[in-house]
Amino acid sequence: MSSQAAALPKPRYVEDVIRAAIVLCIFWGVAAFTVGVVIAAQLVWPQLSFDSEHLTFGRLRPLHTSAAIFAFGGTALIGTAFHVVQRTCRARLFGGAPLGWFVLLGYQFFIVIAATGYLLGITQSKEYAEPEWYADLWLTIVWVAYLVAYLGTVLKREEPHIYVANWFYLAFIITIAMLHIVNNLAIPVSITGSKSYSAWAGVQDAMIQWWYGHNAVGFFLTAAFLGMMYYYIPKAANRPIYSYRLSIVHFWSLVFLYIWAGPHHLHYTSLPDWAQTLGMVFSVMLWMPSWGGMINGLMTLSGAWEKLRTDPGLRFSVTAVGFYGMATFEGPVMSIKAVNSLSHYTDWTIGHVHSGALGWVAFIVFGTLYYLVPRMWNRPAMWSTRLIGWHYWIATIGIVLYITAMWVSGIMQGLMWRAYDELGFLQYSFVETVAAMKPFYMIRLLGGVFFLSGALIMVYNVWRTVRGQSEAAATLRPAIAA
Repeated sequence: MSSQAAALPKPRYVEDVIRAAIVLCIFWGVAAFTVGVVIAAQLVWPQLSFDSEHLTFGRLRPLHTSAAIFAFGGTALIGTAFHVVQRTCRARLFGGAPLGWFVLLGYQFFIVIAATGYLLGITQSKEYAEPEWYADLWLTIVWVAYLVAYLGTVLKREEPHIYVANWFYLAFIITIAMLHIVNNLAIPVSITGSKSYSAWAGVQDAMIQWWYGHNAVGFFLTAAFLGMMYYYIPKAANRPIYSYRLSIVHFWSLVFLYIWAGPHHLHYTSLPDWAQTLGMVFSVMLWMPSWGGMINGLMTLSGAWEKLRTDPGLRFSVTAVGFYGMATFEGPVMSIKAVNSLSHYTDWTIGHVHSGALGWVAFIVFGTLYYLVPRMWNRPAMWSTRLIGWHYWIATIGIVLYITAMWVSGIMQGLMWRAYDELGFLQYSFVETVAAMKPFYMIRLLGGVFFLSGALIMVYNVWRTVRGQSEAAATLRPAIAA
C-alpha cells in the first residue's frame, strides 16, 4: 500500500453494500420486466410456452411478480434503507460491512431458490407467498439480521432525532416479519421434501393469506417506499419536507388503518359478512392518510418546481407520488362491495396493481437510483440527462398504454360476465369474453415493451456513469480525433 493511499481517511459509512444493491436492483428490474413482457405475449399467443411445463403462464407469472416485488423492489429497499439510516442517524451501519453483506447476499440467495422453485412447480400456491418452507425459513433468518442491522444503527445514532423516513422503514421491516411468519406457518411433508401443508385451513387460511397479501402491499410496497420518498425527494429538490407534522400523522394513521384492510379481497366469499364490511370501511378510510402523504410529497417542491425541467430524475419521483395518489384512490373505490362485484377477477384489478407497481414503486426507485448512482460512484452527475428524459417519457407512455388497456378490458369483462338475454340466460360464453380481450392484451404487451425499453436505456446510462466518462467528452472525442 502506498503512503498516499494509507493517508486517506477510512470511509465513515458502509457503502460497498449499497453499490452492490444498486447493481442487483437494476439487474432484477430488467429480469422482472422481461418476464412480464413474455407472459403478456403468451396471453396473446399461447403457443409461446413452446409446450414446456417450465415456461407455462402459471409458472412464469409468480416468477414475474416475485421478481418485480421482492427482487427488484426488495433489493432497492435494502440498499436505500442502509443508505438512509446511516446518514439520518450519522452512524455507521450496525454490524458493519459483514452484517450488511450477509443481509444483501442472503436475500439474493432467497430470491434464487424461490425463483427456481417456481419454474420447477414447487409452490405453496399463495399469492405473494409462493416460496415453500425451506425458502421461508432462510428468509426469516435473513430478515432478523436485517432488523438487527437497521434497528442497531438507529439505537447507536449520533443524531438525537429519528427522522420520519426511518419510521416507515422500521414499520416495513417489523410488520413484514410478523406477516411472513404467521402466513407461512406450515408442516413439511418430509425434511428433504419440497412440499408442506399450511397450519391454517379453509376460510381461516384465506383470511390470513389476504391479511398477509394486502399488508404486503401496504407495508412492503407502500410504507417502505414512502420512507424512500420522505428522504430522497427533499434531498433531490434541496427543500425540507413540506410538513413534518403531516408526515407523522401520515405514518401513524397509515400503519393503524392498513392492517385491517385485507378482507376486501374476499368480498362475496365464505368470509363472514362483518369481516368483509370491516375491510371495506378501513380501505375507504385509507384515502385520508394516503392522500395526506401524497400532498406532503408534492408540496415539498413548493418554490422548486423549476427543478422538474432540469432534473428528470426528480421528475420520476414526483410522478411516482402522483401515481401513488391515483392508486390509493382507486384501491378504496374497488373495495366498495358494489364496485367489487364488477371489478373482481377482471383485468381491472391487473390495471390497478400495475398503476401502483410501475407508476409508484418502479418510478420512485428509478428517481432514487438516478440520485444515488452518481453519489455512490463519486461522479458529478449521471452520464446523460437526455437519456433520463427519454427513459421517463418512454416508461410513462408504457404505463399509460398498460393501465388504460386493462381498465377498459376489465370493465368490459365484468359487464360481459353479468350480461343476460331476455330469457335470463348468459348472453356471452366465457370463450367469447376471452376473444374480446385480445386487442387490449396486445396494447398491454406494447406498453410492457415500452417500459422494458426505458429500463434498458437506464442500464446503459448507469453503466456509462459508473465508467466515469461524461457525455460531453464522449461527443467531443471523435471530433478531436478527426
